Amino acid sequence: MNRADAHALMLQHTPSPSLQRHMLNVETAMRWYARHWTAQGWQEDEELYAVTGLLHDFDYELHPAEHPAWGVAYLRANTDLPEDVLSAVMGHASYSGVKRETRLAKTLFAVDELTGLVQASALVRPDQDVKGVELSSLKKKFGNRAFAAGVNREEVEQGALELGVPLDEHMQNVLAAMQQNV
Repeated sequence: MNRADAHALMLQHTPSPSLQRHMLNVETAMRWYARHWTAQGWQEDEELYAVTGLLHDFDYELHPAEHPAWGVAYLRANTDLPEDVLSAVMGHASYSGVKRETRLAKTLFAVDELTGLVQASALVRPDQDVKGVELSSLKKKFGNRAFAAGVNREEVEQGALELGVPLDEHMQNVLAAMQQNV
């Protein structure tokens, strides 16, 4: 499955523009990390990372009680996506019990919640532009649990830990990815 097919599938199953935006943001952060890992000496497939980010929540809106199992079953039956992608999609939901064993799965988990915090931080700015969000402001908002209360801070911290990237650096990475993509 290529990016265009994944995007079409996401749009078909996700009517909400805000959830679409979330998946596009996760795609962006996944692409950034695929390039980062490759620069670090690992050969990661940027397109595969992007497709994984784009599809990780495609079933959430129409099948919230069955997410992500419904989506993974659908992808397994209707696409040629490799098991690494399907496992990463399952593993991004901690409650699924699926362990995150690959760099792909750990990256998806690590960027998922954090992209929501970055997006929320942009939306409260007068210009609503992510380019104006600074790391210091993002860190302050991260510490204020009343801000973007739906963002699971423990999962953000756990994700950075699983990646082996210090939290501040991880926050800067995701922020940079989203700022570059605007």
